[in-house]
Amino acid sequence: MSLPFNPDEHGLRGVSLDLFLRQIFASLPPETLKQLGQELYDQARRKELVYYRDGKIEVINVIMRPLAMFAEQLNYLHYVSQTLLGALKRMPELYLKDFQVREVVPLGDGEAKWLWDTWGASHNQFHTVFGRLDAVADLSGAFAKDSLAFIEANLVGAGGIHLVPTVEEIIMETVVPMMESVAPDLALKPTADLRDIFIQEMLDHAEIIGRKGRAICFVDPKYAGDGPNEQESLLQYYRARDIEIYHADPEELYLRGGEVFYENHLIDVVYRDYETSELVEMEAEGMNVRPMKQLLRQNQMVSSMAGDFDHKSCFEVLTDPRFAAHFTMDERNVFRRHVLWTRILRAARTTDPVGELVELLEFTRANREILVIKPNRAYGGEDVLIGPSTLPRDWNAAIERAVNEPSAWVVQRLAHIPVYEFPVVTESGEPTVSPFYVVYGFAPTKYGLAVLGRASQKQVVNVAQRGGMLAVLVGQHKHPIHAPKMPESKGAA
Repeated sequence: MSLPFNPDEHGLRGVSLDLFLRQIFASLPPETLKQLGQELYDQARRKELVYYRDGKIEVINVIMRPLAMFAEQLNYLHYVSQTLLGALKRMPELYLKDFQVREVVPLGDGEAKWLWDTWGASHNQFHTVFGRLDAVADLSGAFAKDSLAFIEANLVGAGGIHLVPTVEEIIMETVVPMMESVAPDLALKPTADLRDIFIQEMLDHAEIIGRKGRAICFVDPKYAGDGPNEQESLLQYYRARDIEIYHADPEELYLRGGEVFYENHLIDVVYRDYETSELVEMEAEGMNVRPMKQLLRQNQMVSSMAGDFDHKSCFEVLTDPRFAAHFTMDERNVFRRHVLWTRILRAARTTDPVGELVELLEFTRANREILVIKPNRAYGGEDVLIGPSTLPRDWNAAIERAVNEPSAWVVQRLAHIPVYEFPVVTESGEPTVSPFYVVYGFAPTKYGLAVLGRASQKQVVNVAQRGGMLAVLVGQHKHPIHAPKMPESKGAA
């Protein structure tokens, strides 16, 4: 498969566009920035861009200045993200037939039983995974291929379906008109609306598996108090577009005649925000999760059980030469360029980031400055040790803990997280410019790519840890880009 474009050819244009956006904001008077800051807050609250924490509502911070990239860059990101997601979708099949894969991406006993009980030949032919691939990339500078590096995958209940397009809406309604009034030749537009490309994937899934209806149900901890409350906003959005959609807790589903129902409504496809490990625990506690297992078995669930293979150690399967035969040459090229070297932290002999055979524990101890240690399956940025920011004694203690907790921890090549400067309004109401680390979440479908931008002044960037959200738009910059004038040599006439 040929690449849709060569991103290196567009580096100078990217620099010029980002510089143009920064110049626009630098020209704005303080009162305008104050007004924008207040409008962003009011819009975020009105549009339910909120996070519930300990029973309290926190309005998610919207970064004032958007980032922008060109359509060619977006196409490349889409291609790479789709390639990576396609490889991760094959993990259940690889797990079932390759013992070495089982060692690298282990499932709990209960999870493994659910996989064996529900995964069939039809799943190998077709199943759907909807998720988010977290990555870093320098979108504002010279967009070289090497700046794009994937950190991890979130393939079950990935948040942002309401949040991402809402942030883009707020910026397009509030900030972009102001920018275009200052720079009339600037043209910015949002990426694919995540709500629309998500629901189209769900409707396509129902059609492909032969369902007569198109009734979709969100299944999540419906009555939990914490986290973003996206589902209610999504229900309103979809029902306004005449889509039959429901919201249920797992125990509110029931079986009748081999079909799954919610409040007397036949359900065709479910989008789940439960990992199978959580369903296994609920089953052990005596809760009725048989409808969820039935949905998985009948291929009526998104994400399929491939979504449970969001171990960070899946990247070991993608970056270890032992598993190369499972993937095409094009896939391996994408992995080599864009997937961070990752290994389960254990006593083993393996290849290092440049392909040399090493003793993994010894290599990890000696190369703290270029590595990070993470929980294999936790999320939310918890318990992450960034090598350069960690004392040697704490680093060595983490290695020993990993040895004593098999398969629970990974070591990964440290990604370079770009730092951007954004205008902010301080608590005292004064505008200033502050640096932020930025991480992206890519949600690929065959209909397009949505981009979640997250910004934080901590190196572990996560909305759950009070980071802010950033709109990433598609831009055009009509200014010609001129090469700098070369100085004349002393010998010139």
